[in-house]
Amino acid sequence: MITNQVLLLLTLSILWPSTALPFTPGNIGNLFRMREESDGRILQRSKRGWMWNQFFLLEEYTGNDHQYVGKLHSNMDKGEGNVKYVLTGDGAGTLFLIDEKSGDIHATKRLDREEKAMYTLHAKVLDRNTNAELEPDTEFNIKIHDINDNAPKFAKDIYFASVPEMSEVGTTVATVTATDADDQTYGNSAKLVYSILQGQPYFSVDSENVTSVASNQKSLDNLQQKSTTTFQQQIRQLHFQLKRLQESAADLLLKVPSRQPCPGMDREVKENYQVVIQAKDMAGQMGGLSGTTTVSITLSDVNDSPPRFANHSFRVTALESTEIQGAIGRIKADDPDVGRNAEMEYSIVGGHDIFNIITDQTTQEGVIIIKKALDYESKRDYEFRVEVKNTYLDARFIHGLQFKDYATVKVTVEDVDESPVFTRNPYIIEVHEDTAAGSFVGVVSARDPDADNKPVKYSIDRHTDLERLFNIDSVNGTITTLKALDREMSKWHNISVVATEINNPRQTTRVPVFIKVLDVNDNAPEFAMSYDTFVCENVKAGQLIQTISAVDTDEPLVGHKFVFSISATNPNFTIVDREDNTANILTRRGGFSRREMSMYFLPVVISDNDYPIQSSTSTLIVRVCACDSRGNMQTCNPEVLPFSDGLTTGALVAILLCVIILLMIVVLFAALRRQRKKEPLIISKEDVRDNVVSYNDEGGGEEDTQAFDIGTLRNPEVMDANKLRRDIIPEMLFPFRRTSPIKDNTDVRDFINGRLQENDSDPTAPPYDSLATYAYEGSGSLAESLSSLESAATEGDHDYDYLSNWGPQFKKLAE
Repeated sequence: MITNQVLLLLTLSILWPSTALPFTPGNIGNLFRMREESDGRILQRSKRGWMWNQFFLLEEYTGNDHQYVGKLHSNMDKGEGNVKYVLTGDGAGTLFLIDEKSGDIHATKRLDREEKAMYTLHAKVLDRNTNAELEPDTEFNIKIHDINDNAPKFAKDIYFASVPEMSEVGTTVATVTATDADDQTYGNSAKLVYSILQGQPYFSVDSENVTSVASNQKSLDNLQQKSTTTFQQQIRQLHFQLKRLQESAADLLLKVPSRQPCPGMDREVKENYQVVIQAKDMAGQMGGLSGTTTVSITLSDVNDSPPRFANHSFRVTALESTEIQGAIGRIKADDPDVGRNAEMEYSIVGGHDIFNIITDQTTQEGVIIIKKALDYESKRDYEFRVEVKNTYLDARFIHGLQFKDYATVKVTVEDVDESPVFTRNPYIIEVHEDTAAGSFVGVVSARDPDADNKPVKYSIDRHTDLERLFNIDSVNGTITTLKALDREMSKWHNISVVATEINNPRQTTRVPVFIKVLDVNDNAPEFAMSYDTFVCENVKAGQLIQTISAVDTDEPLVGHKFVFSISATNPNFTIVDREDNTANILTRRGGFSRREMSMYFLPVVISDNDYPIQSSTSTLIVRVCACDSRGNMQTCNPEVLPFSDGLTTGALVAILLCVIILLMIVVLFAALRRQRKKEPLIISKEDVRDNVVSYNDEGGGEEDTQAFDIGTLRNPEVMDANKLRRDIIPEMLFPFRRTSPIKDNTDVRDFINGRLQENDSDPTAPPYDSLATYAYEGSGSLAESLSSLESAATEGDHDYDYLSNWGPQFKKLAE
């Protein structure tokens, strides 16, 4: 039935001019009744002079010659050779050639429908001589007929799917789709049939078409009874329905069969399955092409297995020293499910006073912990039952199954050498301050909890008693003081006492001991702050000038009560106790004067009411100040009494200081002038430099003596050739370099003559006379040394006449 519908659709597409399919010769108006004009005339189509065959062409032509397509013929062609056929459009001149005379059309190449299914061309009939159109331009189509040359292909090479285990029959697992590039409207080249090559009997394939086509036949039967517009709409709708039909036929549904023939569909037995699906065209007939794909199916878990103990009796040992909330053992039940379905919860049936069990969410184990401390000497064996069950249950599988299990746990307590145990933890002891050294503070006691009850010794951790205030008896644990305690320094002392087994020093226990120092009234009260008190000169008797208060570092149980008093014979001030630990200072008289006394010292006695009574005397300083009429202080500086001549004492002191400073300046200046004298250029005749200073040189002064170094003559190898003169401005960046003297057995006279010649010809030499000292002592020289060192005691022993022959530079030296 589908094939008939497809053929009918193709026929209608060919006949109807609005479609893209070619039409055949003849009058289409003879097939269908045309509309009449409003004037009643029936429009008749004029007969075209064209005549040609139906143009269909098979794809993938394998012949050696050009493939014949069809023939164009016009009524204007009388066979006389005056007509020329011209072809234009898709592939004209390349894919398709036309014989100008006969109108035969041939295809030059092998065509593939999957690349292009239809070609639209235009034909013209021209006069061969004048090229005039004999027939109007006419359009026609060449449709490529399909052959089965494309195998079905799946969208993916491998599909992944998941389905819960124990699913109902007919549960959809996955949908796969294959496509065929061949023409789905022509023949069976693209009609696919699906089958399973691998995966039976657990899965089956459903390739039935879900789109009904019965209604399409009825719509085709009514095509000729509709108008032209309605007919075109139904043609397009029919194409759309056929497309849906082809797509739905490609759907593949994998379904789980009944549990009875396939009892192995259990994830705990097998979790993964590989199903191979084949899609074959030509409706599955012989010679059809096929393609395959693989569907990897994973069975997801459901809670269909209860937890079970592999062993229903567990034995656990625990040390009596195990800390509270410490784990002593683990038990585990097995659940073949995974994930959330395998989560379990452990509990002790009826609860227990000593033990508890919690669930380790990572390993799903039951962890047995201790709620109370164990004691080997009191009880050594315990027994209780443990229940395990799934946290999440599936109502579909709880019928007939008990999703819980039980096991018995036996705990054996093992003895350990325990540390000493104090009778209290912590200790709080009270002691009064100012207790003498060696006084009793308190006692701590510890014992060995083991059956042997080994002896214990006591000590104080000195890191908690850095000042070494306390001591403890190592045998009986008596704590005494090493120094007197002061509560005002520290109200609490926190020390740690260590109890150690004598036979096993590694067994130690520490206990904190908090020592509270009780207060003793050993501190007298004093002013709460430093007071700045003043009294006005124009004050009246009985006026308040200051309110004072006191503090006491002691802390009596009933609170502080201070009493303030001053000497009853004080003529200037009096005090009034306000009974609230404060007191008012009042003036006893008026008319204070800064000239008479600018400051008063008022001793105040402050006493407490604790036992023993402590008192102290604090001094209140009262300044006399000038105030305005409202009592506001203006100045408190003492007034200066003027002299009879009108000068004040301050002015006289300032004048006297100025005179003393001027006298000191004059004396200092005179002393400096007496000490100033001209220092000799040559302080001693024993100066080892033997410098000769010329006094007629301008500038330079004593710096000339530094310009000539006799060390250069003594050791010419270390002569500083680049040393600049300090008394003149150098004219060259790099001064003239002098040649070094000959090292071996150099005659001093020749050396000096050579240096003299160099200086005479040196353009950088200063324009004034300057004497240089040469004191080079040659090795084994006949001229000996010019230096006075190691020479005769008197200068008359030397003969300097030969220096006159050396030039004007040595003239003064020769004289």
